[in-house]
Amino acid sequence: MAASLPSPSSRERILDAALLVMRERGLANTTTKLIAAQAGLSEAMLYKHFADKQQLFLSVLRERAPRARFEGDAGGESLAAGLAALVSDLMAFFTRTFPIAASIFGSPALLAEHRAGVAAHGGGPATVIDGVRARLVAEQDAGRIRADADTASAARVLVGAAFHQGFLAAFEGLDAVPDAESIAAGIVDTVLPALATEPG
Repeated sequence: MAASLPSPSSRERILDAALLVMRERGLANTTTKLIAAQAGLSEAMLYKHFADKQQLFLSVLRERAPRARFEGDAGGESLAAGLAALVSDLMAFFTRTFPIAASIFGSPALLAEHRAGVAAHGGGPATVIDGVRARLVAEQDAGRIRADADTASAARVLVGAAFHQGFLAAFEGLDAVPDAESIAAGIVDTVLPALATEPG
């Protein structure tokens, strides 16, 4: 007789339910009560795992959204290939998460509450740029990006391009950017001359 798979923990059930409710309703119209009901658990159980909706949102982003490989392998694979993989990851992340977060921009009060909440948990949109810049600085330390290169501006360009492609895909109702790898490679090829010590 085959062993049955272990049932997901209450925390995992809450995260799965939160992702579903947030994608269907948007963050502005999502409540912890709705998430708990979707998970088949009490709100009290939800609060045993998450302090508030903002912490739950950040956990959904970190554990249920496509992951960006910020750390990479500095000095390993080619610089162009590594950065293109990172940009492709970011496009996937933004495509999947934009529909969740967009709704809060319709209410200044909700946006202010959300901004304060995610900041209290060490999150926020700027952390993406920080992650890409850290990757570029690691490549700088490995000698593949010039010491005088403006890594902060390059990080903003790479993230901005990835975000816009993710936005366009989400606007079209898609779950992924079509031809993402080719688009990511083109974005990196455009930025690389301002960074690299040598091609590739």
